[in-house]
Amino acid sequence: MSVTTDQRLKAQVPSRSEARRRRRGVSHASTGYLFVAPFLLVFLAMLVLPLAYAAYLSLFQERLIGGTVFAGLDNYTRALTDPRLLQGVGRVALFFVIQVPIMLVVALLAALAIDSGLLRAAKVFRLGIFLPYAVPSVVAALMWGYLYGPDFGPFAQLADKFGLAAPKFLTSDWMLGSLANIVTWEFTGYNMIILYAALRAVPHELYEAAAVDGAGAIRTAWSIKIPALRPALLVCVIFSVIGSFQLFNEPQLMQRLAPSVIDSGYTPNLYGYSLAFTGQEVNYAAAVSFLLGAVIVVASYAVLFVTTRRSRS
Repeated sequence: MSVTTDQRLKAQVPSRSEARRRRRGVSHASTGYLFVAPFLLVFLAMLVLPLAYAAYLSLFQERLIGGTVFAGLDNYTRALTDPRLLQGVGRVALFFVIQVPIMLVVALLAALAIDSGLLRAAKVFRLGIFLPYAVPSVVAALMWGYLYGPDFGPFAQLADKFGLAAPKFLTSDWMLGSLANIVTWEFTGYNMIILYAALRAVPHELYEAAAVDGAGAIRTAWSIKIPALRPALLVCVIFSVIGSFQLFNEPQLMQRLAPSVIDSGYTPNLYGYSLAFTGQEVNYAAAVSFLLGAVIVVASYAVLFVTTRRSRS
């Protein structure tokens, strides 16, 4: 009986090696938290706290009589029926539907061309397409604004040389296409890099099997490479949804060249900025920003849901 009791006590008391392993585990966990701590501090200070403060501001209104008063969801109700905001969301949605497919097709063709190994100067070609992404969007908008100029731009001067009318890039009919051209020029290389990296991860055994079956370059690209790129294309589309609804720098700079075409509500992001820093409607601007974030989340989820459902079917 006494032997059984000793065995139980030994089983309850951890051995030295087990205690050492526990201390080592606690030490490793502490080290992990120390490494993550700088990111968590920046994340809380730069994202969580501003969002919480904006959510707090969106629940108030500034009134002539009574000053700042609690308004509940009145700012959100006003935003849902604001025609300028709704027009901006519709305009950006049209921009997304037209611009993103063109940009992704060009990026896909460029990635396939580089991966095919048929290009002699593939590195130069890849760098040339990616280089516009390294140009800040402000500089890109200024550069294209100069090119679009109806009086001094090179396109207008070239048309005048041949006795033709200058292209009307800055008119209301052409402006959305002009902005789409700038964004396509900037971000095609970025998406091409994502797709090219995904192509490099495709197993070479699939290419060898396709070659044994007599498949050419086009058949291999259509049957093996493009299906393998579906996850990468999905990432590009979601990034494009976020980028399209956050369109700001390009229309904000082009507004100075065409103030009668681009007003303060041309895009939702530009509208929120104008409300906060020009109209001094900080509370309403916070509500508009939160609604715009909700639109981005819903649009991203819709894209993810549709593409996942098609891949399963």
